[in-house]
Amino acid sequence: MRIAHCAVNSPFDDAICLKSSFALGRARATETVTITSCRVSGYDEGSLLDGTFKRTVADKGGPTGRIKLGTESFGGFRNIEVSNCVFEHSRGLAIMSVDGGPIEDVRVTDITMRDIVNAPIFVRLGTRVRGPGDTLAGSIRHVRISRVTADDVGTDQGVLISGVPGHAVEDLRLSEVRFAFRGGGAPEDAALEPPELESDPPEPARFGRLPTYGLFARHVKGLEIHHVELRWLKDEKRPAVRLDDVDGADLHDVRTQRLPDLVTLVLRKVRDFRIHDSPGIPDRRVANVESAAF
Repeated sequence: MRIAHCAVNSPFDDAICLKSSFALGRARATETVTITSCRVSGYDEGSLLDGTFKRTVADKGGPTGRIKLGTESFGGFRNIEVSNCVFEHSRGLAIMSVDGGPIEDVRVTDITMRDIVNAPIFVRLGTRVRGPGDTLAGSIRHVRISRVTADDVGTDQGVLISGVPGHAVEDLRLSEVRFAFRGGGAPEDAALEPPELESDPPEPARFGRLPTYGLFARHVKGLEIHHVELRWLKDEKRPAVRLDDVDGADLHDVRTQRLPDLVTLVLRKVRDFRIHDSPGIPDRRVANVESAAF
């Protein structure tokens, strides 16, 4: 299936959304889908067509208008490609498995985002499990996200990648991306502990303000962050990156903006960690750390 050359404005719901529910009475994956050269947005209804691009919608934390895999995900998703798309005045890209299905082999490339109300990238493995009674947690693995630019991203959430205890997002690579956030996080925000929300409907806003402005990753196995730039427009008192319960993390050429005397990176229960060739951060490798910040 191919979705191409579409302009979809949807302030109150997702603009382009793939699903794989239990509607057929059995698990059947949504697979081999390409979404390319599309423009999605959450402007007021009718204002994309008339060219006024009105921005008054404040539905549950802001307009929707995004590209999303899920939330209905019982059958899973395989071989999905999203490329050459533009997000404007909307939520960010969402990849969600919360109903027991696998998400595998997802490629996202060449994405431009402007005026994003919350997480520009949201990857969520949860245990809502909307399916037969014996359904177990699903999986997310082999996800590649590259060449993404996002400007004017909301303050509360940066990139958010989260599994749940005992069920990790696996083998995720984020590379060649640049994010510019509105900033303005307070010093006390750095101490925030986002809730797990294991069985809740997944949505970035439900996690509240995150303790980092750029990237928060929790319950992940195999995380690669390469050639990433994280910036803010208004002074940020939060760290750029925090990793919680991450097994195997390689950070290379991570460029962050920070105020003097503030830490850039926070680690909690992290194993097999490496950062190298990142300006302002000494190269280091850690086999196992309960808590660290630098």
